[in-house]
Amino acid sequence: MPELERPDGVAIHYDVRGEGPLFAIAGHWSWSPEVFDSLYAELERDLSVLTYDLRGTGQSTRRGPYDMETDLGDLEALLEARGGAIGALALADAVNRIARLAARRPDLLVNAICFGAPPVHRSNLGGEQALAGSDSVVEAFHEMIKRDYRGALRSMVAATNPQMDEAGRQARVAALVEHIPQEAAIGRMQAWLADEPVEEGQSIGERLCVLAPSERAGTIWFPRPEELARLTNELFPEARLTVLEEGMVSHPAEGASMIRAFL
Repeated sequence: MPELERPDGVAIHYDVRGEGPLFAIAGHWSWSPEVFDSLYAELERDLSVLTYDLRGTGQSTRRGPYDMETDLGDLEALLEARGGAIGALALADAVNRIARLAARRPDLLVNAICFGAPPVHRSNLGGEQALAGSDSVVEAFHEMIKRDYRGALRSMVAATNPQMDEAGRQARVAALVEHIPQEAAIGRMQAWLADEPVEEGQSIGERLCVLAPSERAGTIWFPRPEELARLTNELFPEARLTVLEEGMVSHPAEGASMIRAFL
């Protein structure tokens, strides 16, 4: 696995698989890359798929800082080193990152594909339709991450993967704890809660793509498809939106097909 050294001495480990135009997967605060292995396999048929460990996680140097601008700079440097990307896929805090980068450096990142929600401040999501928009829920979850990291991850995995059995949930939580130190998770969540990326998202027009999970494929954290469509049309009228009928992990071929349609 190659690595890119940043000016502050942090080494970012990354991997590129497949052949074709470069397509990046932007990691978020609570992911471990192997979760999407089946999706990568689908995309690698005609794309070069870039994955990487965020600073402080995985095989990258285990130190921060964990703010939005630093993470954006790391991704920008990776894409510069690889000659730019036709697009990037992201969810959670990484959505904000790719929207900002697509706005600032269209020469490096053409399409920003957002899964779950477009690049908004969480207050735009609405507490009734999505838990991520509820001050009380988010504050309680944030405190739980600081107090009981493993327990918070267990709750999140259970809520977002209802199809998993207990053994699967335990395995996923163990992988997350190993890949992401508590300090990195807390720092990135704090940065995400404070970030307001709407202006950058609006500036990229139709290069902003929203992949909305259906009722069946979605989670309680983000808006239902109809609310997500309303929010996207209101804030990002030029963006392209498609509903993913099945889960990205459980049905990777459908997810890959939707991504190719955007590209």
